[in-house]
Amino acid sequence: MPSSGLILNISAVERETGLSKDVLRVWERRYGFPEPTRDENAERQYPPEQVAKLRIIKRLMDTGMRPGKLMRRSLVELSTLAESRSAPRREAAAPALERDVLALLTGHNPAGLQHALANALMRQGVQRFVTDTVVPLNRAVGEAWMRGELQIFEEHLYAEQVQAALRIAVNAFPRQAGAPKVLLTTFPGEQHGLGLLMLEALLVAEGAQCVSLGTQTPIDDIHKAAVAHKANVVALSFSEAFPLRQAGDGLAALRRQLPAAVALWAGGEMTRRLRKALPGVVLMPELGDALSALRGPRADPGDKTR
Repeated sequence: MPSSGLILNISAVERETGLSKDVLRVWERRYGFPEPTRDENAERQYPPEQVAKLRIIKRLMDTGMRPGKLMRRSLVELSTLAESRSAPRREAAAPALERDVLALLTGHNPAGLQHALANALMRQGVQRFVTDTVVPLNRAVGEAWMRGELQIFEEHLYAEQVQAALRIAVNAFPRQAGAPKVLLTTFPGEQHGLGLLMLEALLVAEGAQCVSLGTQTPIDDIHKAAVAHKANVVALSFSEAFPLRQAGDGLAALRRQLPAAVALWAGGEMTRRLRKALPGVVLMPELGDALSALRGPRADPGDKTR
C-alpha cells in the first residue's frame, strides 16, 4: 500500500499496482472505478485509497477472480477477501531457501539473490532446479505477494533473477538438430514468460530442440511459425488469472489452423480450472506432464486428452 499518501499519476499507479494504463482506463469506463481526478493539464490523478484498492484487486485477480466481481466492494471487504484466499504464513515450516529468498527480496539484495539461485542451480542441475526449487519458490513468492508482504518491484526482481539463471542454464546446452522440435509461446494478453522458460529448461535437458517466440504471439503468427520451423509440438503457457473462455476459444482456433501432425500442449495454473477436455489439446497442469509426454509416445493431436 502506498505509504507516502501522495496523489499518483497514471504512470505511477501502473508501477505501483502492476495494472497497465490501458486496463485502468478500460475499468474507469466500464466499471466507474477507479475514479481519478484531473490536474491542470487534464492528466489523471489517483488518491492513495484508490491505489490501495487497485493493488488488492490485482492480488485477487492473480488468484483467478474476475475484476467485475470486485469493483463495487469496499477496501475493507477486499482486504478480508484477500486474506481469506492467501496461504497462511509458513515461516517455521518453510525451507531455508524460501525464507532466504524472501528476505533477500525485501532486503533489496539482488546480488545475494543471484548468488543463492546460482548455487542452487549448480548443486541440483537444471531439471531439479526447476522442479524442486523454482516451482516452490514461485509459490512462496506468490503467497507473500497475496499477503501484501512483497511489492510489485520485488516480485519483478525475483522473476528477472530466476529467468536470468534459467537462460544461462538453457544456453549451456548444445542445440539439437533433430526432433522433437517444440515451439514455445503464449497468447496475446499473457505476459508471464517464466513458465515458458521453465518448460524450455526441462525440455532442452531431454534433448528437445526448442524455439521460443516469447510472450503474446497472435494465433495466426503461432501457426505460421509452427509451419516455418517444422515444429512437432506447439506448447503454450497460461498463468492462473488468464480468462478461461479466451483460452478455450484461442486453443480451439489454433488447433484448427495447425497441421494434424503437430501436437498442441497447454500448461500452467490456468489449466487446473478447466472442467472439460479440449479436443486435440493436451492439458498439462504440472511441469512433469511435459516430460512424460516427451519421453513417451507423442500424443495424437486428435485425441481428447486432458
